[in-house]
Amino acid sequence: MSAAGPPQGARPPGGSGAQAPLRGEHTSTLVTTPNIVAPDDFYEALIDLHRGLSEAQSALVNAKLVLLLANHIGDAQVLRAAMSAAREEVGSDPT
Repeated sequence: MSAAGPPQGARPPGGSGAQAPLRGEHTSTLVTTPNIVAPDDFYEALIDLHRGLSEAQSALVNAKLVLLLANHIGDAQVLRAAMSAAREEVGSDPT
């Protein structure tokens, strides 16, 4: 008999109760713990996305990316939490 490991979707034992959802699992809570497979590869692709663009083009690509990801998430509660988290510790424009 082989040890196949835990059933698909099983969570590891232990922890304090509040756990991050499994990748691909729907949640209405913003996940702020590291959750990106191969984060260095993602960051490199994000930098490559902007390479060769003007500041205005880069801002447009960022806006389009935010809207595409917001549409994918679709949960207004999660989106509001993400907007709030993104705004934290960012000062207002003094002009």
